[in-house]
Amino acid sequence: MNLIRSYKNWRRYTETVRELNRLNARELNDLGIARGDIAKVARAAL
Repeated sequence: MNLIRSYKNWRRYTETVRELNRLNARELNDLGIARGDIAKVARAAL
């Protein structure tokens, strides 16, 4: 069960990072996210 949960968390993390990386600087700024903070924001989303 833990393996499945880990896989789902990894998928959610990578999808979040991918989606945030698609945004341009202005869109990220509107959300209050710096490009360097994307990984941290994605981890917090778990």
